[in-house]
Amino acid sequence: MRKFAAAILLARLLSVPVHGEALFETFPRAADGHPDLSGVWQALNTAHWNLEPHVAGYPVITSLGAQIAVPPGLGVVEGGAIPYLPEARAERDRRFAQRMTEDPETNCYMGGVPRSTYMPYPLQIFQNAHDVVISYQYATGFRRIFVDGKEEAPLNSWMGWSNGHWQGDTFVVEVTAQNGQTWLDRAGNYLSENAIVTERYTPLGPNHLRYEATIEDPTLFSAPWSISMPLYRIVDEGYRLLEFKCEPFAEEKLYGHLRKPGTHAPTEGPK
Repeated sequence: MRKFAAAILLARLLSVPVHGEALFETFPRAADGHPDLSGVWQALNTAHWNLEPHVAGYPVITSLGAQIAVPPGLGVVEGGAIPYLPEARAERDRRFAQRMTEDPETNCYMGGVPRSTYMPYPLQIFQNAHDVVISYQYATGFRRIFVDGKEEAPLNSWMGWSNGHWQGDTFVVEVTAQNGQTWLDRAGNYLSENAIVTERYTPLGPNHLRYEATIEDPTLFSAPWSISMPLYRIVDEGYRLLEFKCEPFAEEKLYGHLRKPGTHAPTEGPK
C-alpha cells in the first residue's frame, strides 16, 4: 500500500500540465483503442449539498449569514426522489438534523463512492490497460480500479473496492465493500455496508464525460436508483491537482475535549 501511494504521488508530480494537452478536437484514445479518461475533471452542480431537488436553505449558523447558505438545485436523481424504505427515510431525516456534527465530511473522512465525484473539488484519472486510478483532491483520497478483474476486497473501507470493465466506449465500475459510514451529500442521504454502486463513465465530447451511478441497497431502498451528471475537463493553463489535507481543520472538533486545561483553541486555521 505504501509503494502504491508513493506511485500515485510521483504520478501527480510528473503529470503533464493541462495546457500542454490543450483542448482536444476528439476524445483521446489509449493504445488499446478504448477512450483515454486520463485528465483532471470536476462536477459543477449542487449534488454536494443535496442529490434531490431542493430550494435554497437558510444557514444553520445564522451568524455567518449567506456564507454557508445552501444554493438551490434541480437534483441529479433520476425520477427526482430517492426510494427510501420508511425507517431508512426517518434515519435520513435524523441525520439531516444532526448534519453539523455527524456528516463524515466535518471530520475529514473520505467521501466514498459516489460522493467523492461531485464534491466541490477536482479529481484526476490515471489510466493504463490494467488499472485505472482516481485521485481526489478532498482528503487526498484515491482508489484503484481493477480492469477486467474480479479482485475481492480484503476488508470494508471508506472508498470501497472497485472492479471495472469496458462496454464499448463506456467504462463500467462496480463498487462494493464500503464501510457503511458513507453519506451521499450534506442533506443526510446515505448508504449501508451492503450497497453496490455501479458507475458508468461515458465520453460526451472531447472534454466532457457523462457520469452515472446506480445504487442498489435493499436494506435502505425499495428499488435501485440512479444519478447522472456531466464531468468537465479542467483546461486551465498550468493547472495541477493540489493536496487538500483537511485533517488539521477537523482536529479541534475531534480532539478539542482532550486539550490541556488552560489552553485555548487556535483562532486561525493552518497556513
